[in-house]
Amino acid sequence: MNAGFGRIGRGSFAGNGEDPPRRQPPTSVWLKRGLLWLLAMLVVGGALWLLMPSSEGEPTKLALASIDPAPPTTASDTSTAEAAGLDRMTISSQTWRRGGLGSKALVTFTVRNDNEYAVRDVEIVCAFTRRDGSHLTDRSRVLADIVGMKSRKTFARVPVGFVNVNADQAKCSLVTARRA
Repeated sequence: MNAGFGRIGRGSFAGNGEDPPRRQPPTSVWLKRGLLWLLAMLVVGGALWLLMPSSEGEPTKLALASIDPAPPTTASDTSTAEAAGLDRMTISSQTWRRGGLGSKALVTFTVRNDNEYAVRDVEIVCAFTRRDGSHLTDRSRVLADIVGMKSRKTFARVPVGFVNVNADQAKCSLVTARRA
């Protein structure tokens, strides 16, 4: 008859049918705690970043103005300083698409010049709107290329700037041009 008192005093490592408790090295414990703290800080930091108010505010509307260059001082400067007549210039076709991870507008358009002279430094302004037609933003760009007299020139994928993610439509128009 055995009452089981033979194992008394032998500690927890005696063969009582249980495995001894496992001990982890202190470095792995600190590493796990450090990773948990890092994860907690990332979650809290991300939540704070999402709750911060944006500094963008309302989109600003640009006032479009055409400034004519100063009158020439000599007769030789006449052809380079005169503003071109925009009444005989048009944009005959235009399309746009997104580029740069969807944040930039790339516009493809054709400028038609029916004047009796070539033009250069053509400035365009593109107005971007939402699907419902409400205005979002305006972007402008000066094109340094020359459009010959009584001709047309296609400008492909011209980057006009950053555009709102809600932009659905774009309408570009000519603002200024100079005689070449």
